[in-house]
Amino acid sequence: MSLEEFLHNLQFDIERANQPNWEADWDDAPLPYKLYRGLPVVPLSAEVPLSLTGSKQPLKPDVERIGHFLWYVYGITGVSQSVDHDDSPEQESYPIHSCRRFAPSGGALYPNELYIYLKLDELPHGIYHYDAARHCLDLLREGNFDSYVERSLGNRCDISSCFGTAFVSTRFWKNFFKYNNFSYRLQGLDAGVLMGQLLETAKRFGFESGVYVQFLDSAVNHLLGLTEEEENVYTVIPLSAAATNWAGNGRGTEGAFTAEELCGELPAISVEHYERSGRVREFPMLLAVNEASKIDCTDDFRKLGRQPVFEGGEKEIHLPEAESLAYDFASVCKNRYSPEMDFTMGKVSQQGLAALLKGATQSYSFRSDIDEIFYDREPRVSIYGCFYNVEGIPDGAYAYDSGRHSLREIGTGDYRLQLQSGLSLDNVNLLQVPLCLHIIGNKEYDKDTFGYRGYRIMQMEAGMLVQRLLLAASAAGFGGHPLLGFDTTLTDRIYKLDSEGRTTLIQIPIGPFRERGWVRGSLLS
Repeated sequence: MSLEEFLHNLQFDIERANQPNWEADWDDAPLPYKLYRGLPVVPLSAEVPLSLTGSKQPLKPDVERIGHFLWYVYGITGVSQSVDHDDSPEQESYPIHSCRRFAPSGGALYPNELYIYLKLDELPHGIYHYDAARHCLDLLREGNFDSYVERSLGNRCDISSCFGTAFVSTRFWKNFFKYNNFSYRLQGLDAGVLMGQLLETAKRFGFESGVYVQFLDSAVNHLLGLTEEEENVYTVIPLSAAATNWAGNGRGTEGAFTAEELCGELPAISVEHYERSGRVREFPMLLAVNEASKIDCTDDFRKLGRQPVFEGGEKEIHLPEAESLAYDFASVCKNRYSPEMDFTMGKVSQQGLAALLKGATQSYSFRSDIDEIFYDREPRVSIYGCFYNVEGIPDGAYAYDSGRHSLREIGTGDYRLQLQSGLSLDNVNLLQVPLCLHIIGNKEYDKDTFGYRGYRIMQMEAGMLVQRLLLAASAAGFGGHPLLGFDTTLTDRIYKLDSEGRTTLIQIPIGPFRERGWVRGSLLS
């Protein structure tokens, strides 16, 4: 199977993309977090703030504040136990135990890991891994690596003015064991959700940030001591509390760098981590597309020009102006909920819909290394939705225009039964959902500009928007459940996307809910 065919099948024909005769071995499942052995450890404060309102003044953090920041980004915040009811009455129900974080993940498997290069007065400067299970930092490599990180980014950010730089990686086996080759699509989305949570948390702590999706892969993996057949960095996010040149460090005339040159400057590090799985199965398609997506020279970095604007319909409904959602970030994270059969139909006000859509898209703005000008662009992924029982808006399919804060009508009618028929699993009752949102992206994932790397960039940007929608939904008292098990061809037809070269990336039912019967515990101190 060619890589183009593989990525096409991930979107439109999952069975053809997957390896045949697949069955997950839950008794040999990997842990949802990475555990290093034999490394220096820095304990972090578990006395996290229970309220986060507004934005803090820019201030270089201390170790305690970094611990609070990392916990809100990717710490284990709770445990839950639910029951999977087997179809056969003779079979006993069995409990499912899950560790939970504020950033959701497909199947609660959390394939991503978080690393951070820190330069704090109280710590040895160096590269750390955030150990979510034990809420501590593992020191991987000590030293100052400003120049190395800057050059791996092509001298496009002044790392010397940043107190830290975050790295989000993907460990392939962590969700491949369950989802087969389909895990590749999930890994990009999950990375994006984590990135969205990180950027929103950074705002609350007064940190400025920039998202770099182009870097010398092997050089960055070498810096972190990663084995590329197991794990690969997906994004680099510098963090600053001071004035920072996000476009360069003034040394852009040094010429191009290659990953091989940078790797030669640092010795390899030998680290050991615990792998729970006794048998790690092979995932050749994931490794092939990952290898084809790598960047080996800074001359290959690209910018994306202004994207075409799609009108998405003729009739326009202007939404009421909505104030920016002001909420306690800690409470919204804690109360975020993913309903399944526990959605309950309720009427949604037009004001509530307007606040949800505007709040999510406003908070979505971020610095990106693939944009010509930061903040001056139309988003590359957009929000469409099938609405039912919304005050003042006819039931139908709509495209949201974030610039004009309006809805463009694509079709009228009740689409709930069609959407329900398109689900691969009957785990969500869409007949009880007033807002079924979809994230729309480029079917060709800007391949002409970024090659196969464009696919994971698009998935990450979709995931970042998903997390903003989930946070906005939680602030409004709604639940939201991201879904990938839906008929993409059906939703593309509903929204008439084929003629625009775009496609549906993910489906997010949003609405009122009642909590299911489960046992869960908070890990808040």
